[in-house]
Amino acid sequence: MAAFGRRNGSMVATQLMKTLTGSSNSRRSLSDIVNSEIITSHTAKWMQDTSKKSPMELINEVPPIKVEGRIVACEGDNNPALGHPIEFICLDKDEPTMCKYCGLRYLQDHHH
Repeated sequence: MAAFGRRNGSMVATQLMKTLTGSSNSRRSLSDIVNSEIITSHTAKWMQDTSKKSPMELINEVPPIKVEGRIVACEGDNNPALGHPIEFICLDKDEPTMCKYCGLRYLQDHHH
């Protein structure tokens, strides 16, 4: 039964690729379909309004969060619907460590 599902899924994927690419060459990747001009124009459109800060600039304005322990669990937000997958971050370094999902920085608060 599982083999039938995989075979059927493969056939659907092949047909989808034929439809997207307009050809029967199912070896063509989806990255070939996306035009680099679309990506470039989207980025230029995003960066043209200099009055607004980029998300990277906004997250860098948040000061590092001081934590007492050696390990912190970052979820991005207290509301699970707005957060990201939980990431456990080790704070053994002297400089702030950044969450790979949301960019929040954490620093171990030493009480010495």
